[in-house]
Amino acid sequence: MGTAVSSLDIQKIREQFPVLNQEVNGKPLVYFDNAASSQTAKRVVDSLIQFYEKDHANIHRGIHTLAERSTKGFEATRERVHQFINSAEADEIVFTKGTTESINLVAQSWGSKFLNAGDEILISQLEHHSNIVPWQMAAERTGAVIRVIPINDKGEILMDEYKKLLNSKTKLVAINYISNSLGTINPVKEMIAAAQEVNATTLIDAAQAAPHIKIDVQELNCDFLALSSHKMYGPTGVGVLYGRRDVLESMPPYQGGGEMIKDVSFSGTTYNDIPYKFEAGTPNIGEVIAFKYAMDFIDELGHENIQAYEHELLEYANSKLATIPGFRPIGTSDKKASVISFLIENVHQYDLGQFLDVKGIAVRTGHHCTQPLMDFLKIDGTVRASFAVYNTKEEIDVFCDALENIVKKFS
Repeated sequence: MGTAVSSLDIQKIREQFPVLNQEVNGKPLVYFDNAASSQTAKRVVDSLIQFYEKDHANIHRGIHTLAERSTKGFEATRERVHQFINSAEADEIVFTKGTTESINLVAQSWGSKFLNAGDEILISQLEHHSNIVPWQMAAERTGAVIRVIPINDKGEILMDEYKKLLNSKTKLVAINYISNSLGTINPVKEMIAAAQEVNATTLIDAAQAAPHIKIDVQELNCDFLALSSHKMYGPTGVGVLYGRRDVLESMPPYQGGGEMIKDVSFSGTTYNDIPYKFEAGTPNIGEVIAFKYAMDFIDELGHENIQAYEHELLEYANSKLATIPGFRPIGTSDKKASVISFLIENVHQYDLGQFLDVKGIAVRTGHHCTQPLMDFLKIDGTVRASFAVYNTKEEIDVFCDALENIVKKFS
């Protein structure tokens, strides 16, 4: 696999992902399902092995050496996330199972305290189900009302319509930074600023943004931001909820149990300080520790270099795919991450996905957990090819050649 014009040595990057060096159905693996879950860097896997072979112990409670090593590694990752997203302090970082749990935490905890009947929650037409369903549940509990920010046919938020929806009843704006289905990069900083003019709280779903774009929560000035390790070359089962200190301190605990308490008696309980107030029970310790090494990998390459190279792949793939008969791109914003959703005329997306898998090519098919978006677009789903920094133009050539052959069989 060759390198691109960018300064990154893609071959050396690929060597850090042994999973890519295998055959699927007798063909070299081409992994284009990175928006669902990126592959895991070797240094992350090595960290997991180290933890389970040498350091496995519970955190914060033991005074023995293994417990101290585990606690130190766990809290080092919290400090690393603080640096990675530029929060004001490490205590604003809460560990969860993933973006979905982070959003549910806010919907349950913040929502139960601050949402009332008639309050309005704004979400966009582009949202993943994990940024829709928790708010529907919160609205059912509280009597709040959900308003949907419309988009155009290119998959872009209509900013004028968004600003018209904002009013004194708007209590929350919850939007994704990058659409998982279409790759659209949303103008979140401008949207946050507009929301603040009506004193609305803001939550950013950064699951798709974190591996591609440099995130600075203080510059964005959001109240909450959620992300997932497994989309960032890290392990599954680890997510982050960033929340401003004053907002987190105003919220009741999400779950009860160990770690989230200061003092317990049968007459009552005193809760712990943030972030521990929201981290009940034994967490995913080894995976949290390993997540640090995924962030190290991203920062070593540099977000600017990653974004430039992935954009190069995106442009190359778009030009190649445009020559395939019946190709129809879905989501054509000028500001996009390295995601291409598409349909081929007269070929069902599931058939395309299965035929590509026979050739060792992994893509995602279906509605991508964005059924309301698909309903708006009047389609059942798409084929989605999503690129990461370890992908190559040669892989795109293999992908496009395979598509052409499949299309010929159906013509």
